[in-house]
Amino acid sequence: LQPSGQRKQKSNWLLIILIVIAAIALIVIANRPDKSKEITTGQFEQYATENKVEQIYMSGYDVYVLMKNSKIDATRFPNSYDFHTEVPDPKTEINKFEDWRKAGLISAYDYKTPTQSFFDVILPYIIFGVFSIILLLIIMRLMGKSNQSAISFGNSRARLVDSSKVRFSDVAGCDEEKQELQEIVDFLRNPQKFTALGARIPKGFLLVGPPGTGKTMLAKAVAGESNVPFYSITGSDFVEMFVGVGASRVRSLFEQAKKSTPCIVFIDEIDAVGRQRGTGLGGGNDEREQTLNQLLVEMDGFEANSGIVVIAATNRSDVLDPALLRPGRFDRQIYVYPPDVKGREAILKIHARNKPLDKSVNFTTLARLTTGFTGADIEMLLNEAAILAAREGRFTIKMVDLTEAINKVIIGPKKKSRIVTERDKKITAYHESGHAIVGKLILENENIQEVSIIPRGGAGGYTLSRPENDDNYKTLSALKNQIIMTMGGRAAEIIKLKDFTTGASGDIKQATSLAKKMVTEWGMSSLGPISYGSENEYFLGRDYQTKASYSEKVASDIDKEVAKIVNDALAEAIKILKAHDSVLENMAELLIEKETIFTDEIDDLMKGKSAKMIVRSIKAKETRQAKLLEKQAEEEKQIQNETAKLKKQQEALEAAKFLEEAGILKLEVKQPAKEKTTLNEEIKKDLEKEFEQTSESDNEKDKNKK
Repeated sequence: LQPSGQRKQKSNWLLIILIVIAAIALIVIANRPDKSKEITTGQFEQYATENKVEQIYMSGYDVYVLMKNSKIDATRFPNSYDFHTEVPDPKTEINKFEDWRKAGLISAYDYKTPTQSFFDVILPYIIFGVFSIILLLIIMRLMGKSNQSAISFGNSRARLVDSSKVRFSDVAGCDEEKQELQEIVDFLRNPQKFTALGARIPKGFLLVGPPGTGKTMLAKAVAGESNVPFYSITGSDFVEMFVGVGASRVRSLFEQAKKSTPCIVFIDEIDAVGRQRGTGLGGGNDEREQTLNQLLVEMDGFEANSGIVVIAATNRSDVLDPALLRPGRFDRQIYVYPPDVKGREAILKIHARNKPLDKSVNFTTLARLTTGFTGADIEMLLNEAAILAAREGRFTIKMVDLTEAINKVIIGPKKKSRIVTERDKKITAYHESGHAIVGKLILENENIQEVSIIPRGGAGGYTLSRPENDDNYKTLSALKNQIIMTMGGRAAEIIKLKDFTTGASGDIKQATSLAKKMVTEWGMSSLGPISYGSENEYFLGRDYQTKASYSEKVASDIDKEVAKIVNDALAEAIKILKAHDSVLENMAELLIEKETIFTDEIDDLMKGKSAKMIVRSIKAKETRQAKLLEKQAEEEKQIQNETAKLKKQQEALEAAKFLEEAGILKLEVKQPAKEKTTLNEEIKKDLEKEFEQTSESDNEKDKNKK
């Protein structure tokens, strides 16, 4: 490869040559006669015989004509002319011009001998030569690029980051994972601490977890804390259509890493290249397997790559090759789980550091509302809240923006423009009321947060529940209650409509899936604690020829058990709603009126309050809220005005003191009475006092900083 300076110099020369060619072309074009004034030889002779021509000038084969009664200044001829033509033989034309002059047809003529200068002769060859050279340079450059790309096709595509700005303090919700990775940082900073005891740092760390849990962020934090070179690449960057390219790129990657030891090699989505060998339907060796073989050799082969720590990330560890996971390669598997309630609160605070939040924002409440959210979901949540606040023209993010953003992330944006008929609105109100009432009565440690009949995403309405804690284990009764709540919408339709609609399709899928897991995976049925396989096992290459682990009779029994669980849940939901028919009617009526209700309104309905009473209560609350917001706006405006006024006073005082020190202006104080001072003096003293206080506070801040 050529240095960038030489490449730039060649480009400059090429630019100069192009400019010279363009200048020559412009000169040639400028010296050519104007085609719009060209006439034929016959027209020229006709004008001459009709005594319309005043003067003639011939240069080579070109004849320039000045007509009688022309508007062109005769002194500028032949630079300016009326017409021009080309003649076949200049010598014959000169005799003809002389005859015309003697006959009085023209007043004068002049000519220049038709000779070609050296420049006229050589110019075509110069242009041809320059264009040939430029064409040759372009072809050579393209050939050089193709050869270079062919040579570098097998090189590594890893991106080198000399210093990462991410630290462990920027990652929250995974304290144990950070503690495991801290050993890499300690080894890279002080390897003698481990080698003195005969310890060997693990060669590879595999980060496993669902998408968005912060696996890549943890790897960047390790690079930032250890302050070593960081090579980043994805598994798909190794694999190509051509055989051998992936293995070549693996070799190239580790050769680059050896030159920068100690260093970190991060392979994101390693399952793209590390899948189990021999699982292809063809059964033969392919490019991906060769790439994996080379990766296995580089990590723990005949030659030791000391000082290189490999970190990989995946959310499909079940499909990885066992040789990749053995000790000596990926010694440790670190599971990065979704954050718990404390972790979510810490992540919220990290992502909210550069965002102006209102005093009403409560991180603890938000952490409970975001059950199941990953770090990426929380970052998106705060970004959506900031967008909503900006759309409303506010300068701070309020709690209402964050709760709306949570719904937007979970379900989707509101579709207020969607036309909903009164019949569909009524059906949706009964359906969502059924979910809310059943969930309120039977769910343990959960509150119904919000019920709405406004369409979001693909749903016509939604019911959101908020768990009090993050329980990892579900009991049999809790799972049955969850299925009963899921079937509450269908139960409400059966009771109120004496029929049912297609609106419960999503509920039925969810209930069936949960019931099937209870039977086949968790042993929560009359079939006993036996595993009948998981529907999540979809690795086709490995399970292509495996047979079912149970008979057809057992499959029939599984279907019966699943149907029994779902049907029993529907019957229980119908029983609950019939016992609370008045609450169902009032909640549906309130939803049709307000479209969205929250925990307070749901609690009031469960206590027996009517929809009309709650509507009046909501209106009173909205009135108080509006007055409070108006008062807050007035106070903020007053504070802004006072701040601006004080700033102007300070600026005026500083300007007056500057003029007084410069001797330009002398401030005089008039005292009409000994006990009293003028208003100007009082203002001046107040301003001086405020200025001194400001100066003292600034000095104290400077001392504290020092």
